[in-house]
Amino acid sequence: QVQLVESGGGLVQPGGSLTLSCVASGSIFSINAMGWYRQAPGKQRELVAHITSGGTTTYADSVKGRFTISRDNAKNTVYLQMNTLKPEDTAVYYCNTQGRDSTIRYFDYWGQGTQVTVSS
Repeated sequence: QVQLVESGGGLVQPGGSLTLSCVASGSIFSINAMGWYRQAPGKQRELVAHITSGGTTTYADSVKGRFTISRDNAKNTVYLQMNTLKPEDTAVYYCNTQGRDSTIRYFDYWGQGTQVTVSS
């Protein structure tokens, strides 16, 4: 079993910054891709940013130049630095991680979500 714990969400004014963290723990053999997704009310969940085990990153067009995804492989942790936040960034942000557990079985887990609200 693998657990994901997210932190760092909250209320911020437009133009402000937040950093989200997601720590994976449990029976982990290796972690491949890690990513952040978000879901706003009435909308589908969408990819925000994604990072491979080799460090290759992908971003949604709407966050390019404002958000930065990074990971600490030694800590099984992925971060999302969010700058110049806009009201349209308001959503529940979910961490996702894919890899293999201690039995070398593939896993794909989601975190519980953390609310980010951008409002004055």
